Amino acid sequence: MARVVVDVMLKPEILDPQGQAVANALPRLGVSDVASVRIGRRVEIEFEGEADLERAREIADKLLANPVIENFQVKVES
Repeated sequence: MARVVVDVMLKPEILDPQGQAVANALPRLGVSDVASVRIGRRVEIEFEGEADLERAREIADKLLANPVIENFQVKVES
């Protein structure tokens, strides 16, 4: 089996309320040197046989990410 990882993140110009909430909480934990936080998600797709990056990109584009507000990256995990 081959595993492909799809990382989905909000585009930089889109506000990230979850990331802001985490960044605002960090000083209460004694962390003061973090400039910003962005929250995304990771999706793992296991293919039978060889990893199919084109198929994974198609899945990400049509199902996993909203191309209006999100970017995604696809990579084979070893």
